[in-house]
Amino acid sequence: MRVTTSLLLLLALAGPAAAGPLDMQGAPQALVCSACHGFAGQSRSNTMPILAGIAPWYFKKAIQDYAAGKRPSPEMEPYAKMVLQLGVDDVAAYFAAQARTPSPVVLEPAAVERGRAAAVQCTLCHGVSGKGDPSKGVPDLTGQPPGYLRNQMLLFKADRRSPGDEHLKALKTLMRTIPDEQIADLAAYWSSVR
Repeated sequence: MRVTTSLLLLLALAGPAAAGPLDMQGAPQALVCSACHGFAGQSRSNTMPILAGIAPWYFKKAIQDYAAGKRPSPEMEPYAKMVLQLGVDDVAAYFAAQARTPSPVVLEPAAVERGRAAAVQCTLCHGVSGKGDPSKGVPDLTGQPPGYLRNQMLLFKADRRSPGDEHLKALKTLMRTIPDEQIADLAAYWSSVR
């Protein structure tokens, strides 16, 4: 009864975003992610990533890395382990099937323009569109909350995200050359790209 009441309260608070079918494969397992990432992965937070529309390969890699401690996060590690137990393939497929609503965070136009100019250095890997390259394991940056993007870039810069991962060595070297204020501009720009 308590779980049913909690689920109904969650759906009521989700409002129009709850229009998606809850009987989709992976939906019941994905509900555990809703507390932080929003219903159907539609984060409204400046610091939590949007999971809706995420590529399954990237979602699964992130979950596996969090669960194994390769991507350190005391908050995410237990949830990642839970998602692995519940069925990561189903949860990944569920989020991939959700249409992404870009971050609602209001962006400063000047920061977006400064970030646009600085983003040339990102396009070698993430592409001109910022959509990434799955064949190289490069994720889509676009439409994510700017606070989340900024925090991740700062973690790369400090080698606190995926420490010791040789595949990310070039990225981390590049990030160390970018001033923190420019990182904020890059985050604003990539957040603005749809």
